[in-house]
Amino acid sequence: MEKKRNMVSVLFMLFSILFCVCLIAANVLETKQIAVGPFTLPGGYTTGAISLTGGLIVFPVSYIINDCVCEVWGYGKARLLIWIGFAMNFFFVTLGALCDWIPGAPYWTNDAGFHAVFGLAPRIAAASFTAFLCGSFVNAYVMSRMKISSKGKNFSARAILSTVFGESVDSIIFFPLALSGIVPTDELPVLMIGQVILKTLYEVVALPLTIRVVRAVKRHEGEDAYDDGINYNVFKLLNI
Repeated sequence: MEKKRNMVSVLFMLFSILFCVCLIAANVLETKQIAVGPFTLPGGYTTGAISLTGGLIVFPVSYIINDCVCEVWGYGKARLLIWIGFAMNFFFVTLGALCDWIPGAPYWTNDAGFHAVFGLAPRIAAASFTAFLCGSFVNAYVMSRMKISSKGKNFSARAILSTVFGESVDSIIFFPLALSGIVPTDELPVLMIGQVILKTLYEVVALPLTIRVVRAVKRHEGEDAYDDGINYNVFKLLNI
């Protein structure tokens, strides 16, 4: 019975793979700044283009996956997922940094481009990893506790609010640690609030699909976990 309880399903493995791919892809896409807009608002007012990092395209998907896993399999599986994602992301970044450090071949002429993608500064890397862990665990914790208190109702509200809390913690940690002294102090709150709003809107737009996926996975797996009595210690990695 204990062995069966500690097993994971094929679908959980697929979610885990997608989660890791999203995190790794976000690291690469973050190196490009993209412009969205301009937008024409009611009344004919036109806004300027909004500058964002390319990682915004894919990183919020990791929070959606986190919500799905926590909703279907519970906090224990979400905790395992987060640590797996962290380990794979760290491994990828380490390999990239190692390859960036090794001198290029004499005929290699793209060192600057390679460094721009893989030469992540230690300060930014540390801020990114710390923010990811804290934000992801807050997201899973809020999702889990709200499910218990609501007796499994209001998935939409739980998904959105958990994202707001998780992304807020992520931004509050990442931006000051990574950009303090680089970006003007009065600009940091604007960046943090903007990221939280945009990523939450991403969750809202994707919510109809998320709901359908969660329902389908619950039916397939025969799972709908409630975390009564669970230990929320983030280091209880194998307690799934």
